[in-house]
Amino acid sequence: MLEVILLGTLAALAANVPFVSGRLFGVLHLANKHFGWQLLEWVVYYLAVGGLAWGLESRLATPHSQNWQFYVTTLAMFAVLSWPGFVWRFFWRKPGL
Repeated sequence: MLEVILLGTLAALAANVPFVSGRLFGVLHLANKHFGWQLLEWVVYYLAVGGLAWGLESRLATPHSQNWQFYVTTLAMFAVLSWPGFVWRFFWRKPGL
């Protein structure tokens, strides 16, 4: 149960990092990180969290094979988790910050 809570918390943090941080993957500072870079970073974080979830599942048993519906649903959930960071970046923040 603890793993599920930690994975959910990590997913929520990873979904918001591209919109909150001005650095690309937390390393490369970009003067103006436009939406394309943020989207790329967001997809990479989605894949990383999915890989971590798959790794945790494989520790317990053989991972269950998934159909496309599973991946669409988890992508939509990841998008919902990223809403606070997206709103902060594009609606609440003043231009030039």
